[in-house]
Amino acid sequence: MGEAPEVFYINGFSKFGHEIETQQNHVNDQNHDSSWYEEIIDDDLKWSFKLNSVLHKAISEYQDIALLDTKRFGKALVLDGKMQSAETDEFVYHECLIHPPLLCHPNPKTVFIMGGGEGSAAREALKHRSMDRVIMCDIDKEVVNFCRKYLIVNKEAFSHKKLDLVINDAKAELEKRKEKFDIIVGDLADPLEDGPCYQLYTKSFYEKILKPKLNDNGIFVTQAGPAGIFTHKEVFTSIYNTIKQVFKYVIAYTTHVPSFADTWGWVMASDQPLSICANEMDRRIEARIDGELLYLNGAWFHSSTTMNKTVYQS
Repeated sequence: MGEAPEVFYINGFSKFGHEIETQQNHVNDQNHDSSWYEEIIDDDLKWSFKLNSVLHKAISEYQDIALLDTKRFGKALVLDGKMQSAETDEFVYHECLIHPPLLCHPNPKTVFIMGGGEGSAAREALKHRSMDRVIMCDIDKEVVNFCRKYLIVNKEAFSHKKLDLVINDAKAELEKRKEKFDIIVGDLADPLEDGPCYQLYTKSFYEKILKPKLNDNGIFVTQAGPAGIFTHKEVFTSIYNTIKQVFKYVIAYTTHVPSFADTWGWVMASDQPLSICANEMDRRIEARIDGELLYLNGAWFHSSTTMNKTVYQS
């Protein structure tokens, strides 16, 4: 009879604010090692990723950084134990974040990205032929440098002549800038209480700092956290209701992101109407974007704005 498996833990916090464990089990009776990255979603629920290896690890002034090689989702970026994106499905999250506001805008030329240190949001914005300038502002230089070095899928974006990379707090950077933008993007961690990004989700920030930096027909979009039937009240509902107090037109939309193990939400807002029909969105995709989108089209976007009864009521 073999010995009991040896287990060790590396603790962090999941995207839902819960503890994460990375454990390695030595399965002696099968004569091989099996490593898992594990998120504890609740007391009776876990979400595990089988690993090939931990590729790289680093520690910055603000957070722990890791790049994992998972069997199911490929390379996965993890910050403070939170799954940020995975190689096989990050296009779902980033296409949903970037393209709806840019396609709803009549002629987007300037984008300011709050956060987005991995470079994927900038990569998607730079696909638009009308784009003159993309400013990506992330507070953590170590994360940006780490992603530049190891996330080769964004190598061209990081070196693009239209990208202006700024290392600073996004709130401070917006406050000091004189220019206005067509699109402002929130690609930030969820607004957990006492978390580093909480102040970037408040009504005061949206009203006094962010909105004045938008052009007259400007659009704001933010990731809005898990939006599932059991998780939408964590942050999604409050983000939507906060933004609705500041902007005249607000649209929430959701879709399933496999590596997040949940439905995810985004909120888009403007003082100008945001509605374009599915056919017009498809026409703009064809006319404006270099390369092919893998997820977003007009019909999907329109369906994604319909919430189920429970989420709609909240």
